[in-house]
Amino acid sequence: MKKLYQAKDRIEAQLLKDYLAERHIDTLTRGDYLSGAAGELPALQFPELWVLEDRDLELARRLVEEYFSTGDESESWRCPRCGEVCEGQFQICWNCGSVRE
Repeated sequence: MKKLYQAKDRIEAQLLKDYLAERHIDTLTRGDYLSGAAGELPALQFPELWVLEDRDLELARRLVEEYFSTGDESESWRCPRCGEVCEGQFQICWNCGSVRE
C-alpha cells in the first residue's frame, strides 16, 4: 500500500476515489474524519488517498494528474450517452451518470 495524494477535503478525496475506482484502481482513504476533530488536534488533518496495490501507483498518479487537467472548466459539454448539456466543471453527467470523455 502506497500513499498517492493528500486531498484538501473529504469531498475531493471521495471524488478522486470514485474516479480511480471507475478505472479499476482500489484505494483507501485515511484520515477521512479527522477534520471533524480539528478543534482538538494540534494541526488540521487532511484526508489521504492510498493505493492498495503497489503496482497501480504510477497509473494512479497519471490518472490523478489527468483528473485535475481534464478539459476547460468554463466550457459546457454534451453527454455522449444521453445528450444532456453539462457545465464544464463537472466530469460526470448529472442526468445519467456517464463519465465525461
